[in-house]
Amino acid sequence: MLRNPFHLVEFSPWPFTAAMGALFLTTGIVSWFHGKGGLLMVLGIFVILLTMFQWWRDVVREGTYQGYHTSSVSSNLRWGMVLFIFSEVCFFFGFFWSFFHSSLVPTVELGCVWPPVGVLPLNAFKVPLLNTAVLLGSGVSVTWAHHGLMSGSREEALYGLSLTVFLGVYFTILQWGEYQEASFSVADSVYGSTFFVMTGFHGLHVLIGSVFLFVCTLRCYLHHFSISHHFGFEAAAWYWHFVDVVWVFLYLCIYWWGS
Repeated sequence: MLRNPFHLVEFSPWPFTAAMGALFLTTGIVSWFHGKGGLLMVLGIFVILLTMFQWWRDVVREGTYQGYHTSSVSSNLRWGMVLFIFSEVCFFFGFFWSFFHSSLVPTVELGCVWPPVGVLPLNAFKVPLLNTAVLLGSGVSVTWAHHGLMSGSREEALYGLSLTVFLGVYFTILQWGEYQEASFSVADSVYGSTFFVMTGFHGLHVLIGSVFLFVCTLRCYLHHFSISHHFGFEAAAWYWHFVDVVWVFLYLCIYWWGS
């Protein structure tokens, strides 16, 4: 029998259930928008969350207990994560393009000034600056956790991961409070649209990254990671550093220069 270092995935129902969940979710959102109830949307969210849990559980089992994540498989997983982060870079690049398209040459409809007439931007040196410090601090703590894993210190890794998750949740709370105090909404010209879409999607990425790191914290506690085999954590750390870098650009462009 010819052996190879790659893992041939067995038949799985999760791609089908994920597709059905996405169908239920999108159809349910449209139905909800038309005032026909949100039951289908809730069903879609439930199916997607259930699929995520079951699918990732299977991947953890394959890599941790069954030994299917060989060096060749891990290399492909790393390239997959790199390409995913690159797609996220392109995603945010489109939003920055929209922002600079409107802000560098404001049109007559905007009063030929930026921010547009009637829009009172947030003070960049209050909550946004605190959020910047929080995220940069979380980047340091997740790096501390990584060094802890590399040196075989599980305790340091747990401390670093727990602190990072806490800072991620704290950032989300601060951003929610900032939204509540903003004097403009998403409907207030192109400034409100670009501000809330860009910072909102970034906030969603922070939430996803916080969940990602929380799962890594549980896996670290359950001894799933070793010195040489912890790609699940590395992927979460790469994602978190990407979120940090995007926020630095958001702060400099939207909060500081854009105001």
